[in-house]
This record gives sequence, C-alpha cells and structure tokens, in this order.
Amino acid sequence: MDRSELEAPNHVAIILDGNGRWAKKRLMPRKAGHAAGARAVEQICEDAWNLGIKYLTVYAFSTENWKRPQKEVDALMKLLRSYLKDCIKRSTKNNMCVKVIGDVTLLDEDLRRQIVELEEATKDNTGLHFQVALNYGSRDEMIRGMRKLCRDVSAGRVDPEDITEQMFSGYLDTREIPDPDLLIRTSGEERVSNFLLWQLAYTEFYFTDVLWPDFNKEELQKAIAYYRARDRRYGGV
Repeated sequence: MDRSELEAPNHVAIILDGNGRWAKKRLMPRKAGHAAGARAVEQICEDAWNLGIKYLTVYAFSTENWKRPQKEVDALMKLLRSYLKDCIKRSTKNNMCVKVIGDVTLLDEDLRRQIVELEEATKDNTGLHFQVALNYGSRDEMIRGMRKLCRDVSAGRVDPEDITEQMFSGYLDTREIPDPDLLIRTSGEERVSNFLLWQLAYTEFYFTDVLWPDFNKEELQKAIAYYRARDRRYGGV
C-alpha cells in the first residue's frame, strides 16, 4: 500500500517498556531483554516509515535509569555504544535523519563523540526523522530550557513580554520537531514517566500489554487504527 493511503499520524512517540520482563519470562538475563529491545527498535523504524509515519521518537534511557543496578547500567551503555556504532551505516542505508534528545553531557566522552558524528552524518537525510531520548527527563529538559531563556532575558536578547508557548518550545530539545500525535507505551503500564510532558499536551495515548521486544508492525498498525478512530476536537464541544 502506498504511504499516502495509510493516514498514519505524522509523529509517533514510544515509551519502550518491558525488556526486563521479556527476558525474565524466558529465564534470560536482563541484558538479553535490552538487546532484543534494541533489535525491535531497528525494525520498528523501517515499519513506521513504510506505514506513513514521518517522525518517530523513542524513550531509550531516562534520567532516572541511572538509579538501576550498576551492572545493568553498564550493560545498557555497552549496548548503546554498539548501537551508535552501527547506526550511521544503517541510517545512511535507510535515509534516516537521527537526532538525540536529552542531557548528553553526563554520557561518557566517546558516546558524546559518536552522537555528534551520527547527527552530522544523517542531518541531510530525507526519510524517517528518528529521535532517541538518552539521559532524558522532561522536567530536566524544561529546567534546562528555562535556564537558557533566563540567560537570554538577562542579556537583553528577549523581552519577557514577548515570551510565548512557541518561543518556549524553541528552547527545548525537541525544537524544530512537531509535537507527537500519538504516544505508545508497551508492557501494560499507563503513565508517561516524565517523557515529553510539554509536547504531549494534545497527544492521543495508546497503551498495550505487549512487551517491547514483541512489539512489531502488526502492533503498530493496531495503534494507528486506534489513533484514526479517535475524535480529535482539541477542546471543541
């Protein structure tokens, strides 16, 4: 089917949840679940584009994830290094434009360098716009944005009376990226977990019991069908 016939949401955001439970069900270590989850991300990027989605944002590592056992954090960072290493080649092949959102200053230097290389190498690609949230927390994002805005006000570059929602959005990690039309959370949890709080103001939510490594094209189609069935009136009566 042609992409234009699918009427898919322009921007889909996904909270990737259930990797650990997926591994536990199979008597496997948690790192095996994270590895399976990473493979699911690769496939869902291709599926999303083929279904007509132009922007895809995934919640990969939150600011709260540092509180996990050190062994698990180390495994996640190792997986991230491997993922970023392969991502330039994969993104070039699939014409994806990749951007990382979040406070990357707390990541190791080699990871920050890989992120810069990836964003630079894919910035002109015209296919799926793929955003990966790393060391991301929405409250942290808004505080960082407010600090930048306050500095501009103090320097006389911005008049406080000129501050609008649109202007504030320009100080967030997601500037130049449209707000999500649909948020998907896997594994049965029904909360947003400090993800894109500002950007989700008018977003439709879709929750599924499917664990993230098992989320596939068919499950994505179910989410799109749910979205298309919604009566989106934006405050109308």
